[in-house]
Amino acid sequence: MTSADAEEQPRGVLRYRQAADRFTLERRAPDARLAELVECYWQVRWDLRGRPPHEQQVLSHPNLHLVFEQPGAAVHGVNRGLFVRRLEGAGQVLGIKFRPGGFRPFWGRPVQELADRVLLGVEVFGPAVDDAGRRILAETDPDAMAGLADAFLLDRLPAADPLVPQVAAMVDTATADRSVLRVEQLAARCEVSVRTLQRLFAEYVGVGPKWVLRRARLQEAALRADSGTVDWPLLAADLGYADQAHLSRDFTAVVGLPPTHYAPR
Repeated sequence: MTSADAEEQPRGVLRYRQAADRFTLERRAPDARLAELVECYWQVRWDLRGRPPHEQQVLSHPNLHLVFEQPGAAVHGVNRGLFVRRLEGAGQVLGIKFRPGGFRPFWGRPVQELADRVLLGVEVFGPAVDDAGRRILAETDPDAMAGLADAFLLDRLPAADPLVPQVAAMVDTATADRSVLRVEQLAARCEVSVRTLQRLFAEYVGVGPKWVLRRARLQEAALRADSGTVDWPLLAADLGYADQAHLSRDFTAVVGLPPTHYAPR
């Protein structure tokens, strides 16, 4: 991870800079043969011995994760609410962040079944996943940990699915193109029907396109709030909300407090 990566606030990790003395986050790219399926590996390490526990909140992305942690590996479906991880004592985890659609070939079924669920890794990958986890967590170097994760996935590399890159491109459009505000616009941009778009998202992403569009806007609102003073009416308009009240309702429903109260904390 470069120093620029270290300073950049990861999108969706709330109040990241304020928590910088509680944990470290490093990311690594996967082997090129996995790049179509895996977005990155992320390692979180903490040492809070003699200090209070820390609860880190995350506005999750439309990605599934395989997390190597104690006491065993776990598969995390897309969390449609607010993900909260409690850190105490000392430890580390390594996560595999699959690209939108990238977990479907490993799972073999619609990933909508995994929304808001956490499965034991052995339920998906068998006992070998915990053996790999023990080797990974015995390391401290992120590069070595990523190499072991590469080896684990490459040994189980599924057959290519031509829909995976197509779906990933749809999600990229939904999250990166601010001019796309509605599902109908996204379907038109992707040159598919609304029904086809919704079916592909359920099958490959695990959540609907409306959720993806809304979550991208909430992540942007939180990122702006964490970075400094915000003109909330202007931001609401910039994100495509009818007014500040609509943004506030969406933000409060997920984060638990209105954006104007979130920002100064």
